Amino acid sequence: MTEHNKHFCGRTRREFMWESAGGFASVALAGLLGPTWLSRQALAADGISANPVPQDLGRFLSHAPKAKSVIFLFMYGGPSQVDTFDYKPALYKYDGKTIDVPTFGRQGKRPGGRVVGPKWRFRPYGQSGRMVSDLFPHLGQCVDDMAFIHSMYAESPIHGSALLNMNCGRIISGSPSLGSWVNYGLGSENQNLPGYVVMLDEKGGPINGAKNWTSGFMPASYQGVQLRSEGVPILDLQPPEHMQGGIQRQLLDHLNSENSIHAQSRAGNTELSSRIAQFELAYRMQSAAPEAVDLSDESQATIDLYGIDQPETRRFGRKCLLARRMVERGVRFIQLYSGGGHNDDNWDAHGDLVLNHTRHAGRTDRPIAGLLKDLKQRGMLDETLVVWGGEFGRQPTAEYAEGTGRDHNSWGFTMWMAGGGIKGGVSVGQTDELGAKAVQDRFHVKNLHATILSLMGMDPNGLTYFFNGLDEKLVGVEGAKPISQIIA
Repeated sequence: MTEHNKHFCGRTRREFMWESAGGFASVALAGLLGPTWLSRQALAADGISANPVPQDLGRFLSHAPKAKSVIFLFMYGGPSQVDTFDYKPALYKYDGKTIDVPTFGRQGKRPGGRVVGPKWRFRPYGQSGRMVSDLFPHLGQCVDDMAFIHSMYAESPIHGSALLNMNCGRIISGSPSLGSWVNYGLGSENQNLPGYVVMLDEKGGPINGAKNWTSGFMPASYQGVQLRSEGVPILDLQPPEHMQGGIQRQLLDHLNSENSIHAQSRAGNTELSSRIAQFELAYRMQSAAPEAVDLSDESQATIDLYGIDQPETRRFGRKCLLARRMVERGVRFIQLYSGGGHNDDNWDAHGDLVLNHTRHAGRTDRPIAGLLKDLKQRGMLDETLVVWGGEFGRQPTAEYAEGTGRDHNSWGFTMWMAGGGIKGGVSVGQTDELGAKAVQDRFHVKNLHATILSLMGMDPNGLTYFFNGLDEKLVGVEGAKPISQIIA
């Protein structure tokens, strides 16, 4: 019996009876009713549906949700806050000067260095007058729907641990990711698609790979599923020709039957239950996934809005449009990565800052603005929470004796949120004069996670999963408060 199923306090009578009887009675009854029924009932007894996420939608709801889905736009590598959304006029006058400013990068705390002034001008946008870099002329048009958090901070300035921190709440691997927590807490509204979808950059995935969208100590059912924006949407999903139609269904039913016999001596094995559920979900996705990524029914105006008509923005534009289509189909959590691989293939601007950020902002500005505008004009933005940011920010000083490259900085960086219960046209928090360190209304990654869970209708300090004798939480045992200043 797994650690999760040892925890019986507060569980339903059905769940307690299932566990105390070892599940044998349910398995025997299910065997009389057919293998497909069996797989669904066995999963339900473990709190897992054939989706494979809970059918008890809202079992962890503590208040009315403001958002139904999350789209997390992950700028892998760490975009520079002072060159994008955190306007620091002092940086221009200090450009090229060596001054004493504390920074926190890969090489530890530094006493100071040569200041690199922003390479782009900032200008006010919208009725709110939010200052945005010339890197993002399209996103500048959307500031009245966005809330900027200028005082984010985290523990690690190293890509691997910082990615885990932003995605899973901890700097070490093994914990469930944010998307897994959302699906565990709320369940899925679509039984033919995964509740948690991840789309990677064409250059590759981030450091740690699948650990960034893992289900950790939860059943494997809750992990993110990689979806490709072009070609076959999910690798190895389509069966060979000789396995089409009824033959495949017969084989799957036989497999489920054999698995049920195997499960009789392994009651409560969530991994086995999850595997059965994934087989069933894969079978249904063979028709649902291709339809979801088929853009042939989208208008030319929509294609243009996302920049799919332009070579530079085509790929990320497709991902953003697919994210909207996933939300329409009830997918709870969608994560898109901008940047993959190493060096200038992502936002990690150690060398030529202008080359790096011009490239990645140019590929994402129009598609992300298109996503926000499209969601809004369809009446979907109010129920869709959009999050933008990387694993950390960058220093105001140069990393090397020459050049414009910036090292990592986890002491202070900017993220923004829009839609789903967010106040538009506002900003909260502040970094110091040079944008090096959060100094006012500092918010940790845990506060960001708490905000997302709260907007989805869950108490971030009450959403727990029993594992190894502890009621584990995404926000840690110490808990965290949502960022109330940006919640409508």
